Amino acid sequence: MTEWDIKKLRILRTLAEQGTVTRAAEALHMTPSAVSQQLTNLARQLGVVLLEAQGRRVRLTDAAHLVLRHAEAVFAQLERADAELAGYLAGDAGEVRVGAFSTAVPALVVPAVAQLRKAHPGVEVRVRETEAAESYELLSAGGVDLALSLAAHAPTARDRRFTRVTLMEDPLDVALPPGHPLRDAADLRLADLSGDPWIYGGSGPWSEIARGACEAAGFVPEQAHSASGWTAILAMVEAGMGVALVPRMVSSRASGVAVRVLSRDRPTRHVIAAVRRGAESAPAVAHVLAALREVASARQ
Repeated sequence: MTEWDIKKLRILRTLAEQGTVTRAAEALHMTPSAVSQQLTNLARQLGVVLLEAQGRRVRLTDAAHLVLRHAEAVFAQLERADAELAGYLAGDAGEVRVGAFSTAVPALVVPAVAQLRKAHPGVEVRVRETEAAESYELLSAGGVDLALSLAAHAPTARDRRFTRVTLMEDPLDVALPPGHPLRDAADLRLADLSGDPWIYGGSGPWSEIARGACEAAGFVPEQAHSASGWTAILAMVEAGMGVALVPRMVSSRASGVAVRVLSRDRPTRHVIAAVRRGAESAPAVAHVLAALREVASARQ
C-alpha cells in the first residue's frame, strides 16, 4: 500500500498555494532546502514525480494535483476528527481565533463575543483584523480558525479547503454633506449623484466596489479624494468635499453627515464566514458561527 505522510502532504499543499518553494518555506517557517527535501521524500514514497522545473521555478505535475485532490478530503476528515475530539475533551469550551475585515469587527465580531460571554463563557475568541487575502492564507495555514470577508473577495464555493457560510447582505448607503441639495430628496438614485465629486479608496477592494456600483448605475465617478479608512472618508463628506458610498455596517454609526438609503440602483455586498472544511463541527467554532449568524440576522 502507498505510504501517505500527512506532514509532507501539507507541505505540498502549501507549495501549491504559495507558488514558489521560497514562499512556501516562509509560510511554513522552514528553510527552502528542507521543503525541497521533504517533497523529494514524498515523491519517492508515492512513486510519482510531483514537481517539474520551469525556468527558475517549479511546477506541480498532474500527479501532484491528483494527490492534492485526495489529500483535501483527508485534511477535511482530520479536521472533523479534531473537532469531535475537542468536543469530547473540552465539552463547551475552547479557543477560536477569528480573522475579520475592519468594519466587521465592531459590527459583527464584538457583539458576537458579548453574546458568547453570556451563553458560552468557556469559549474564548481571539480577534485579528485582516484583509481578505491574508485571512484566507492564515485560515489555510492554521493561523486562524474562522475568517470573515466579503463574498467577492473570498475563495469560490468550489474550493475544497473551506466551508463557507453566508452571514448577511450589507447594502451600501450614500453619505452626503449636511447641506447637499439632495439630502431630503424623496426618491434618491445613485445616478442622481453622477455629477458630484466622489470619495473612495485609490485601490483595492473598496475602490472596485465603489467604481463598479457607479458604473452599474450608468456613470463613471469623478474621484475627488482618496481614503481607505471610514473615519477619514466620513470626515471629508461632513466637510462638504464630496459624497461617498458607505456600507450599512458603517453608516448605521455615522454622525455629522446625511446618510440616505438609495431607492434604486442600490448596490449590496455579501458578508461570509469561512472555516477549514470539517472544522465547522467543532463545538467552540459552531458556537462562534451561531453567534455571528444571530448578530447578522438582527442587522438585516
